[in-house]
Amino acid sequence: MIKRPKAIALSLMLLSAFSLSGCNAGTGETAANGQQSALPLSEAGLKQVPLSIQTSDASHAFIVEVAENSAQQARGLMFRTKLAADKGMIFPFPEDRIASFWMKNTVIPLDIIFIRRDGTIESIAANTIPYSLEPVRSNEPVATVFEIAAGQAAGLGIEPGDIVTWR
Repeated sequence: MIKRPKAIALSLMLLSAFSLSGCNAGTGETAANGQQSALPLSEAGLKQVPLSIQTSDASHAFIVEVAENSAQQARGLMFRTKLAADKGMIFPFPEDRIASFWMKNTVIPLDIIFIRRDGTIESIAANTIPYSLEPVRSNEPVATVFEIAAGQAAGLGIEPGDIVTWR
């Protein structure tokens, strides 16, 4: 065993601790300022991002799963038995389109929020019916759909025209 003076041993411990402090075990990503640059994947293995909705009198924050590809979008929130009040899922589209969703295999009721390319809410389908095969559609082409727990939109005062932003 090599004996080192206490000052050297302490310096080595501090250097090790400092080196590890910038690591992120969840994603392995660290921003230049040492802060976490990405949220960990969701339990379903989807990317998560922060999202906010600016209403006329408040800002509401969510952490949302991103359904990026057609397989993820087809599954959506099917088979989920709960959805926390500050969680949701977004479905970004490469091109604007009339969005049409159904609730097949969706256990929980949802509020489905249709969002234009400029971030404004086009319309809201509130309290959709679990397992329904009836299409729920936007009124005009939209860029993104955002799903949250049923009743959240009304409870938070979210309305068409409000602004949605996410990273």
